[in-house]
Amino acid sequence: MRVVLTGFRGTGKTTVGKILAAKLGLPFVDTDRLIEDRVGRKIPRVFREEGEIGFRRMEREAIASLPGGDSVVSAGGGAVIDPVNVENLRRGSLVFLLQAGEETLSARIGMSDRPSLTGRPVAEEVGELLRERRPAYLRAADFCVSTESATPEEVADLIEGILRDGPAMPGHREAGLALIEKIPMDGGEREVLASVLSRKAGVPLGLCGIAGYPCSHSKSPVLWNRLFARYELPYHYTALEWPNIGEVVGAARELGIRGLSVTIPFKEKVMPFLDTIDPEAREIGAVNTVVQCGGVLRGYNTDWVGIRTPVEDLGGAQAVVLGAGGAAAAAVYALRSLNMEVTVLNRTEENAVRLAARFGVHAGPLSSFRDIHPDLVVNATSVGMDPDRSSLLAAGDLEKEMTVFDLVYTPPETPLLAIARSAGCRIIAGTEMFIHQAREQFFHVTGIRVPEGLARELV
Repeated sequence: MRVVLTGFRGTGKTTVGKILAAKLGLPFVDTDRLIEDRVGRKIPRVFREEGEIGFRRMEREAIASLPGGDSVVSAGGGAVIDPVNVENLRRGSLVFLLQAGEETLSARIGMSDRPSLTGRPVAEEVGELLRERRPAYLRAADFCVSTESATPEEVADLIEGILRDGPAMPGHREAGLALIEKIPMDGGEREVLASVLSRKAGVPLGLCGIAGYPCSHSKSPVLWNRLFARYELPYHYTALEWPNIGEVVGAARELGIRGLSVTIPFKEKVMPFLDTIDPEAREIGAVNTVVQCGGVLRGYNTDWVGIRTPVEDLGGAQAVVLGAGGAAAAAVYALRSLNMEVTVLNRTEENAVRLAARFGVHAGPLSSFRDIHPDLVVNATSVGMDPDRSSLLAAGDLEKEMTVFDLVYTPPETPLLAIARSAGCRIIAGTEMFIHQAREQFFHVTGIRVPEGLARELV
């Protein structure tokens, strides 16, 4: 397997990479040196003569030409800002992000001959570029390793240990495995997980999964495992159906699980167990995506993207959101971003009022639906999900000018959508939300932008 080292200039990629390659008995490739060999000029001269745009073009060409076999690769500090580079670096590889603090990096690169990208003093440039690049670094990495106080030899030893033993936290593996043993799953899936977690030769090193109760019905394992195969990523995705989200997150932390999709009823309950929460997820008040790197668990919300994308053509419309939980909050956030006038309706009216107050929208009881005559209806509850065959609305509630979007996607046509179809409404199935939010989740976990057509093909 190819091992790729990424990170800001001064994190030690080249030094660590050479030591690691020697330890593993693999060839070492530095993409900057590869560029210099291809164009016959040193990098500083390339920057002077071609500018950053010219250099990035050469870098993309060099990365696209990397051999696919076993090797250790040191990638340039800005390589992963380019999604094409991310896909090429990730394919058939494990990516390690080397990290250090701003002061350390400024001191390490202060005497470098590499030209400034911003024209600012070194410390200011380091701070600005780190803030700009950090999200891309985190998305593109499988593991985060600090080089702040460790020697290059110690960092190489740590990476070699992860490659050999897997990402589980030393001394905590047993507790995580104990929970996995209790989670219901069929024999074939349990056997695959046992192979992954035991680091059996020839099986994926990494693990991702969906946390929910229930979640065994989810299409996510099928989609994600097909995407992992398509992009040659050494991961397996499983369903972690368990009633205690704190225990699931604890096991994820202990076993080094890279990514979790979070579904009902845990999108709000998961938040206290995370280390950082993205501003959008915090404003929505719900997390449906957890990404781990270097033992840090970060929470994101991609539901709102999955809701917004299919209804972008309805910007400015009047909308009703049914429900008052995490999915409803994501729906309100998404629809408000399209300048829609939103009313939240819920069977327990005080919950609707509470949610509406957070976003400055209207609220009411479910019984007031017929008084609103909305252009768009979004069902953000679990009503209608298999095996439930009920609907919050009846045929007489709907008008043919309405668009009805049910976020439930099992079954593909819910009772609400069947009623809406018979009433002549435009319907949007929950698979639309699933596809778009899953593409965004996959981007957070891998840094790869999956084309919409490919996601549809694989669902």
